[in-house]
Amino acid sequence: MEHHEQIKAIKTQLRLYMNGAVSHSMREKGLTYKLNFGVEFSRLKEIAATLPREHGLAQALWKEDVRECRILATLIQPLDTFSPELADIWLDRIPNSELAAYASMHLFSRMPHAPALCFRWMADEREYAQVCAYLTLARLIRTLPPMDERAANEFLDQAIAAFLSGTYQLQSAAWTALRSFLQASEAQAFMLCRRTDGMAQSANPKEQMLHEAIKQELSDD
Repeated sequence: MEHHEQIKAIKTQLRLYMNGAVSHSMREKGLTYKLNFGVEFSRLKEIAATLPREHGLAQALWKEDVRECRILATLIQPLDTFSPELADIWLDRIPNSELAAYASMHLFSRMPHAPALCFRWMADEREYAQVCAYLTLARLIRTLPPMDERAANEFLDQAIAAFLSGTYQLQSAAWTALRSFLQASEAQAFMLCRRTDGMAQSANPKEQMLHEAIKQELSDD
């Protein structure tokens, strides 16, 4: 079956499970797509399980300006044909934090070269490249060996700066990564605390917020 016929069949399935209330709620929260059926992720996983993990189909789905098609693409794209260059291209079609989270969780974090890619994306001018970098690193930090000192210092420089000066979406993503770093080991927790101890009495409310968030995270442990 040609890809356009497969996608036509997929869209027919999506219409069966469309939820206008969910779609409307997403729009109110700023999660904009050209077309959004409001299908729940659990249902999308079921649909993805019936689809071939085929590069051409995943690419065709990602090119659709449809929320559910793009989420499905992140679920079926084979890793062996998903290069860092292609990941860069996909980033240009990420319009909001929801799709950034799904792409980071199900695709970017599983790539063989994910750590190097994330460090490059942290310095990218595109906001959602940075958001994806931190959301992906948050997952990698929990599963990979600890960063060496140089990498850890670079990560902290970038993530703290993103938290203090970024948009709400970038601040949230940076904090997700910082929290994973904090929880990963006592040595990393010490590094982060040493970086932020002076923020307790800062006149900058975001510095105070970061210090308090770290303090709260440590007290919860």
